[in-house]
Amino acid sequence: MPCELILGGARSGKSRHAESLAGAAGLAVCVIVTAEPLDEEMAARIARHQADRPAGWQVVESPRGLARTLAREARADRCVIVDCLTLWLANLLEGAETLPPGVGGEGLPQLLEERAALLELIPSLPGRVIFVANEVGLGLVPETALGRLFRDEAGRLNQAVAAACPRVTFVAAGLPLVLKG
Repeated sequence: MPCELILGGARSGKSRHAESLAGAAGLAVCVIVTAEPLDEEMAARIARHQADRPAGWQVVESPRGLARTLAREARADRCVIVDCLTLWLANLLEGAETLPPGVGGEGLPQLLEERAALLELIPSLPGRVIFVANEVGLGLVPETALGRLFRDEAGRLNQAVAAACPRVTFVAAGLPLVLKG
């Protein structure tokens, strides 16, 4: 299986499911992490994820430049987990709060370039690649323009990655539901 997208809500078990698949793949594992420890709460979340991973897995930080990192790290003899696309997207939305009203992601050149590079790369990735992303469109409509932009861009990104991956799984309450593949 060349690539898979695993979607789910917060604390749904999506990362644990990705890690289980990677562990069962019988390949060396590399985890590309996109979170940045910008505050104590996020640092604690990152530490919890680190503690849950097997010690022998390689971890590469890539809050931006994900396509370049994937091109370098994906290999035929390796399983790569990207955890997660949603935090990577949030990193690319830096400066979005200054966009004029009504201007969406098209007003953020770095977002457009990085998303295009990722989507172009996905079909040619060697080995097994598991993308993890939050499904944020199932809840309330965010009350701020920036929140709505984030929700909309996350939905667009998830749809595009799902179209490029042969397998898509939704995880709720720790239970995987295969949507595609």
